[in-house]
Amino acid sequence: MCGLVGFVDLRISSEDAERRLRVMTDTIRHRGPDDSGIWYEPETGLGLGHRRLSILDLSAAGHQPMASASGRFVIAFNGEIYNHHDLRDELVKKRPDVIFRGHSDTEALLEAIDCWGVMSTLPRLNGMFAFAVYDKLENILYLVRDRIGEKPLYFGFINTTLVFASELRAIHAAFPRNLGLDRDALDLYFRFGYVPAPRSVFAGIAKVEPGHVLAFRVTRTSCRLVSDAAYWSVGDMVTAVPDPVHDSEQAANDLDRLLSDAVRIRMEADVPLGAFLSGGIDSSLITALMQHQSRERVRTFTIGFDDARFNEAPYARAIADRLGTEHTELYVTPKDALDVIPRLPAIFDEPFADVSQIPTYLVSRMAREHVTVALSGDGGDELFAGYQRYQLALKLWRHLDRLPYHLRSLAGSLLRGIPFTLWDRLGFLMPDTLAAGRFGDRVHKFSEILGTRDFDRLYSRLHSLWSSTGRLMPGHADKLELLAAPAVIEGVRPWLERMMAWDLVTYLPDDILVKMDRSSMAVSLEGRIPLLDHRVVEFAWRMPADLKLRDGTGKWLLRRVLDKYLPRDLIERPKKGFKIPLETWLRSNLSEWARDVLDPRLLRSQGLINQPLVSAMLEQHLTGKRAWTSQLWTILMFQCWYGDMQRTGHEPRA
Repeated sequence: MCGLVGFVDLRISSEDAERRLRVMTDTIRHRGPDDSGIWYEPETGLGLGHRRLSILDLSAAGHQPMASASGRFVIAFNGEIYNHHDLRDELVKKRPDVIFRGHSDTEALLEAIDCWGVMSTLPRLNGMFAFAVYDKLENILYLVRDRIGEKPLYFGFINTTLVFASELRAIHAAFPRNLGLDRDALDLYFRFGYVPAPRSVFAGIAKVEPGHVLAFRVTRTSCRLVSDAAYWSVGDMVTAVPDPVHDSEQAANDLDRLLSDAVRIRMEADVPLGAFLSGGIDSSLITALMQHQSRERVRTFTIGFDDARFNEAPYARAIADRLGTEHTELYVTPKDALDVIPRLPAIFDEPFADVSQIPTYLVSRMAREHVTVALSGDGGDELFAGYQRYQLALKLWRHLDRLPYHLRSLAGSLLRGIPFTLWDRLGFLMPDTLAAGRFGDRVHKFSEILGTRDFDRLYSRLHSLWSSTGRLMPGHADKLELLAAPAVIEGVRPWLERMMAWDLVTYLPDDILVKMDRSSMAVSLEGRIPLLDHRVVEFAWRMPADLKLRDGTGKWLLRRVLDKYLPRDLIERPKKGFKIPLETWLRSNLSEWARDVLDPRLLRSQGLINQPLVSAMLEQHLTGKRAWTSQLWTILMFQCWYGDMQRTGHEPRA
């Protein structure tokens, strides 16, 4: 695991170019504390920089940037190629005279590119990766990202300079005065708690999209984008006709074999290795498959809370005991959260407001004390219909679609006309499942859903934190077109598959995988995700929907596989998710911090968000009148990030 940086700029001297490369690589030292390197070609102004976290081939033979044996290609690589042994075997058959200087996966990748070219090599790869590779013969620079988007890669032109890096901070460190805020990206951030690709928080800087290859022609006078191609398409995969499955037991056996191999190849490392174990279906299955294939006790790690509503640590402990792993747990307190919060802007690089970022970072930090690589169970919800919101959306739309839009819209307006407080008082008349929490908040969110014209808007509303960002951001009009489904899933039906595909191309890479990458890399820990092996992903999409969601139970097929390794009574319980008691903490231990961050004078001086609105929401939350936890967290995380930019003298243009 590593980090990469680079640029193409003919306007500066070799000395300044090397100085810039060192600034950029030093900025992402946490991604690779074991080694660093730079490579610069004065004739084209192309520079590559690299930071290395040594996982395979700890020797100098794994040093980067690395040149191919022929000298034609130079690469800066971030990630892991899990099938690099197979690549080597295939290369030896193709080129018996090929000479390998070490046993790193980077070298196998580089020689494969030298043999077959970039576009023919990519379909052969099984891994997580982002890399920059330069073809000195054709003068083409390629920027490449893995199929699902496990590893990040940002790029953009600043004036005439092409710049790219694993993290935004490296670009910002080199060009602090040239970056301005993207207001549409902020709109999306406040709605969803993350910035979806291809945007970034900075105008003019984008993310390379998952499964894509960008090609730039580099000459002595210019650098220009000549191609943006998808070598693997979610759209092609999710619109394929599902395989006919006549035997669900056979499907479970096939998935078991496939996942076992995905786990096996991710257990290769020349450093200590373990697993995150939450006690849920996905992490329990990955841990079980690891222990089943390991001669030693697998190291497992989990986070717990004193608040029983959020604590799954006892379940994880029971599963660890059953599997025989060497288990470590950490109970998180409000003080732990408060200690971490000042680091969050630097850890997550751009505004990010998934509240599970705190426990994810803490469990990564704890794991790093014992191991250098940790496997996780991310991806199961998107691939096997695990989110409860899928079932909720289907039920809502089934009822709403029967009513004319104008009647639904009128009913929504009437419901919103009744104050929250009155709805709260009426909550005692409702069943416990409906009255839980703030009944008025639930009614008003439902009233907004009533006014949606189509299923896409309904689903977007369900997981949107703000119904209107125009109220929050002065001078910014609501742009509902930003909420449209990604073009890549156009035509995906029925609705369950459409929601899963939507999350696969947005929520998974831009929230879940960002959280994993930044949290683990902040402590120089490599996270690996077997469920996102592209063979598993493609297998899941070939399966019919009733093997994923059956009789109101999501992850049906995953559960059948897990039955082979663990008794069902250790797993079957209501899903809690990786959450923290933030609503309570904001009213107690974190309240003073929240008031400081959202100081009215500071908000007014910045002029970026609506100070009276935010101040009123904060007071309502702190006094218990309303629960604005998620909305306030988006603002708090943005303010922390923006304040960090100001303190370092790198305030972006508004």
